[in-house]
Amino acid sequence: QVQLVESGGGLVQAGGSLRLSCAASGRTFSSYAMGWFRQAPGKEREFVAAISWSGGSTYYADSVKGRFTISRDNAKNTVYLQMNSLTPEDTAVYYCAAGSGQGATDTVADFGSWGQGTQVTVSS
Repeated sequence: QVQLVESGGGLVQAGGSLRLSCAASGRTFSSYAMGWFRQAPGKEREFVAAISWSGGSTYYADSVKGRFTISRDNAKNTVYLQMNSLTPEDTAVYYCAAGSGQGATDTVADFGSWGQGTQVTVSS
């Protein structure tokens, strides 16, 4: 099992930036993919970005492509989500998740461990 702790959320104005971090412990960090998902009030959890075990492959939702960047530091057991050009539509609780396998995927069922989430609020 993997334990995940997110940080870096907060309140930012539209057009601003935030960087989320997710620290992992438990299984060997470099053995599995990582992902970020988000859930806005009244909406289902949706995929944001994923990265393969090595960092060599990344995958983004169309809504964040070109604005968000996922990266990982296997030496620090940490995955990051750099979010630029934020809009109010990006307001949500952001969750990091540990994949069951090594490849980047956008499917919730492919992620077996989840963090508790960090709130991101973008004001207009």
